Amino acid sequence: MNPVVMSLTLRGLLGRRRSVLLVLLPLLLVGLAGLVRWASGADPAQTVPLVDGLGLGTLLPLTCLLIGTGVIGSEIDDGSIVYLLAKPVARRTILLSKLVVAWGAALVFAVLPTVLAVEVAGDEGARLALGVGVTAALAALAYVAIFVALSVVTRNAVILGLLYALLWESVLGGYVPGVRDVSVRQWALAAGERTLGGDAGPWGVTSDVALPAALVLLGVVTVGAVVLGVRRLQTLRLTPAE
Repeated sequence: MNPVVMSLTLRGLLGRRRSVLLVLLPLLLVGLAGLVRWASGADPAQTVPLVDGLGLGTLLPLTCLLIGTGVIGSEIDDGSIVYLLAKPVARRTILLSKLVVAWGAALVFAVLPTVLAVEVAGDEGARLALGVGVTAALAALAYVAIFVALSVVTRNAVILGLLYALLWESVLGGYVPGVRDVSVRQWALAAGERTLGGDAGPWGVTSDVALPAALVLLGVVTVGAVVLGVRRLQTLRLTPAE
């Protein structure tokens, strides 16, 4: 890891206008969680539809998209990445440093707000928050790696990422049986279901994928995305004019 690259990445991520959305999206989720608590009397069974459908299914991948494309995609778009690539720092180190910053930002702006929303809406001894937290953390690791790699591979990363997050993960991945088997959300939910144990069914935290297969698939996708991003950055050629 390179502390200078990490510092520049963090300042760039939080200094752009998209940082406003990084704050607004978690506030929206927590605010809706407060309404659910008021309407349901803090019933954990009513917490799951909000957190699973809106939190894990929509806001989590969207937040990770903002972060993943923000740590490197904008630099590639405006050509400023060429000045960083010209420094005597291995490109692998550059990408991994940006990934660490992105994963940390995802923890702050995506995972922790999702857990907080569970506690606000209604929990039972923090058990549901633990299961949802495990799910959100694993999903965030994969989402961020995918979106960072996508930013290096194509300049249409935001558009493709939106289609993936909203169509594949949120709509198809939540309701179409065949697609659910190849959804990051469903893979991560398998770990959340196991964390909750026998209470997963009554609370509705379930996955179509067995835990061993889900963990393997999450690992393969995450590592594969990192390797793809590193290799693509190593062959990237830009000039300031681009």
